[in-house]
Amino acid sequence: MDKTVASAAAAVADIPNGATVMIGGFGLCGNPENLITALFELGRRNLTIISNNAGTDHEGIGVMLAAGQIKKMISTYVGENAIFEEKARSGELETELLPQGTFAERIRAAGAGIPAFFTPAGVGTVVAEGKETREFDGRVYLMERWLKADFALVKAFRGDRWGNLTYRKTARNFNPVMATAAHVTIAEVEELLPPGGLDADSIVTPAIYVHRIVLGAGYRKPIERRTVRKG
Repeated sequence: MDKTVASAAAAVADIPNGATVMIGGFGLCGNPENLITALFELGRRNLTIISNNAGTDHEGIGVMLAAGQIKKMISTYVGENAIFEEKARSGELETELLPQGTFAERIRAAGAGIPAFFTPAGVGTVVAEGKETREFDGRVYLMERWLKADFALVKAFRGDRWGNLTYRKTARNFNPVMATAAHVTIAEVEELLPPGGLDADSIVTPAIYVHRIVLGAGYRKPIERRTVRKG
């Protein structure tokens, strides 16, 4: 089945107001740049965004945040975005901040069909407020529920028209696990190949998880904070 969509705008067109959307990337690495821009230009509001980060003030998810399109962020690292801090402190933005391992495992659990699991991370902190705890072998564990979404926007390096995906180095980050945990997964790729164009042993995300695939363009791949070694 050819899952190719003509443009990023067409790929996200049915995302409604109030949707819960996972967006891949770590900082600005591995962001689905075209899909984020298309969702921003679509102008949807009251979105719940599940992402490792909130982009920066002027890049990535931060653009939607600045435009007031996001109602709630479920994240783990938000230190590069002053707008996030301002909106969270004022109460304009709902936030759920998680330990990074818990964040990743909650998404993985959703993809695996596991509704809840126990972890020691967060026990005795604000993360544990309102959550069930149990003791196993003399240690207290916190119950965390799966984390799933209506849509997942992911970025891969190469993909084929069936939706099989491969990633490039650290740009892989949260993209593969998010691809498994949404009702509809939309992938953008830098190279779009015909079926059979990918080495079967290199495929990370099988096509069964991907519903739409679009060829991205004009990648800038910005860096949050460039550090250059002296001399």
